[in-house]
Amino acid sequence: MPRAHGAALRTLLTATAATLLLAGCDIPGLGPDARTLQREAEAKAIGGACRHALRGLEDCYTLNPKAAKAQVFAGWKDMDQYMRENKIEGTPSVLTQLEKPAEAPKPKRSRDGDDGSDEPRNSRNRG
Repeated sequence: MPRAHGAALRTLLTATAATLLLAGCDIPGLGPDARTLQREAEAKAIGGACRHALRGLEDCYTLNPKAAKAQVFAGWKDMDQYMRENKIEGTPSVLTQLEKPAEAPKPKRSRDGDDGSDEPRNSRNRG
């Protein structure tokens, strides 16, 4: 019987040692994906930026449809708490649609092809 007891104790000690050694290892593929962590951090930053820009959550979701809504909300909420604690006023965002500048009217061409310019015409410069 003493041999069976010694073998069981040796097996237990080996298993405990292996567990302790592997507990400190980073085994590839077992942790979260780096890209997922990056997307979550970006969505949180988007939420914080929206709060600082005095944007509502719905506007933030509309402007950033690919960002995870839960993370956007978490970032918005964290920034809201931070701004209240430190008495920080937000900076209103100025989103405007760019208007195209009015184009100058193009000179009309006459029937003979003369557009009124004094530039000589050649085969490369067709106007």
